[in-house]
Amino acid sequence: MTGNAQRPLGLAQLSLLNTAPPDLVAVAAQAGFDFIGVRVRPVTPAERPYDLHPGSPMLRKTLSRMQDTGVTVRDIEFLLLDGSDQREAWLRMMEAGQALGASSLTVAGADPDSTRLVGTLARMTEDGRGFGITPTLEAISYQPVASIAQAADIARQAGCRIVVDTLHFNRYNGPGAAAQWEELRANADLVPLLQLCDGPAARPATREELVTESRSEREVPGEGKFSLAAAVAALPASLPVSAEAPSDRRVAELGELGWARLLKSGVDAVLAQASSLQLTGTLDTAGAK
Repeated sequence: MTGNAQRPLGLAQLSLLNTAPPDLVAVAAQAGFDFIGVRVRPVTPAERPYDLHPGSPMLRKTLSRMQDTGVTVRDIEFLLLDGSDQREAWLRMMEAGQALGASSLTVAGADPDSTRLVGTLARMTEDGRGFGITPTLEAISYQPVASIAQAADIARQAGCRIVVDTLHFNRYNGPGAAAQWEELRANADLVPLLQLCDGPAARPATREELVTESRSEREVPGEGKFSLAAAVAALPASLPVSAEAPSDRRVAELGELGWARLLKSGVDAVLAQASSLQLTGTLDTAGAK
């Protein structure tokens, strides 16, 4: 579908949060993506829930669309690990993920107790083996686990992996921010998926603005100021890449398929630039977009 023999390309659920998974499969196929990410558990009370548990009509319809189009599900989301007992929630998510053929479940670390978080993730990782699903810890710029270094350290202790989101990679400004690029390259072995979006160079001033940008105001890859090609080039050439770029305004303007096609074009352009960087051995983390 992508014409890129080296790496699969995906469309994250957050890019079209209000598009039900069966329809997301169809949109992804028409736009030229190979896989999708699926939100099997709502993050906020305002989100539309998607029932994808074994036996549900939506699961059957999603699987039928997948069979018809060849689009697969690679990752499911999203669980915010806050220190409470969430085992029942992740087991249900893993049941849905296994039925969809997913291989990873994205989580974030909101628990300020890192020792407890490691224990939670270790238990989750052990549970995931029975479903063929590995937890992937995402560094979120406004959560306690905010940097690649933090996420990688916790993941190595727990035996799981990390997912890299270029928004949060660029928005992190805490201790060790200057070493983010070194940490990305040093922990490439932990990364099963790179999520691409773009944005302005200026970091939002407040946590509320960071959350708003993250959930509904991201830019098309290549249209902003992030060093996306350098991020791609810093990781293995075969690594799957997913477009995670929600924009309520532009989805309303372009429609679901129009937005998905624009994201696909942006990802393709970034990957072409990254290939040039890899060929020349130049990783311009300041100027490469």
